[in-house]
Amino acid sequence: MKTIKLKSILTTSLVALSISSCKKEACHECHYDKGSEKIELGEKCGSELERLEADGYSDASGTYTVHCHEHE
Repeated sequence: MKTIKLKSILTTSLVALSISSCKKEACHECHYDKGSEKIELGEKCGSELERLEADGYSDASGTYTVHCHEHE
């Protein structure tokens, strides 16, 4: 009986941990290089982060590659 309860508690804990970790969005500090300047964009998360990395950042002077995570 104790073994069944222990297995049940461990299974429930594992499922709860898995579900809670899946809900977290990855957030990272991002920037782009404009000339010799490093322009900070701040912390970006989820789909906004993915969009910036895929499409870059655009202003009146052009479109720039955005760097997030540790790859700079």
